[in-house]
Amino acid sequence: MEERSVALVTGGGTGIGAASALELSAAGWSVAVCGRRQDRLEEVVAQCSGEAFAFVADVSQPADVDRLFDAVMDRFGRLDLLFNNAGAGSKPAPIDELPVEDWLRVVGANLTGSWLCARAAFAQMKRQDPPGGRIINNGSISAQAPRPFSSPYTATKHAVTGLTKALSLEGRPHGICVGQIDIGNARTPMTARIEAGVPQADGSVRPEPVMDVADVSRAVRYMAELPPDSNVLQMTVMANSMPFVGRG
Repeated sequence: MEERSVALVTGGGTGIGAASALELSAAGWSVAVCGRRQDRLEEVVAQCSGEAFAFVADVSQPADVDRLFDAVMDRFGRLDLLFNNAGAGSKPAPIDELPVEDWLRVVGANLTGSWLCARAAFAQMKRQDPPGGRIINNGSISAQAPRPFSSPYTATKHAVTGLTKALSLEGRPHGICVGQIDIGNARTPMTARIEAGVPQADGSVRPEPVMDVADVSRAVRYMAELPPDSNVLQMTVMANSMPFVGRG
């Protein structure tokens, strides 16, 4: 890895984003940490081993994304990795009972935000010297199979898989690698309810096993530090005993 390698982690104030930012920082990356809460971001930056800075932005908003990437360029001059991690979910609800506002919010964070950040990353990675870079999209286990009553989250995560494949193809001529990590039941504030009990396909509500978020951050680092001629197109990292493979 080059000394000047620079990573941007969205949704970096807590959970998978925070753990990944700290893992990359410990490995020698310069890190920009983006999220919507300044206090959480500053806590992460304070724990980073090397150069890092926090930036408050809502990735579903084009103007915020423009400001974010301008700030990264002003600070570091290039971008080697975008970890498209920012996302949102909604409470489990039948589609006919789900507020339209919840759908729009989840689509904005998970899909539009990933597209906007990838768009800005492509523009920068094409023109920097040396050109190229890597984008890792957070797809989630829901990119492969739904949980009950999760139409917004599942639809957006399936769409992220399509985005990953389309951009992987589009990035080839420019030395831009695009891959996806699908994560199942990492222990984070967002998934705390999983250990308490979540709806299952058979109509029951049961707790599910979780795994250490550090295992996810190490997987992100592995993907990030591959040489430019190699790529993990799609990786699944999951709590081994969670009800996903087979019948649970």
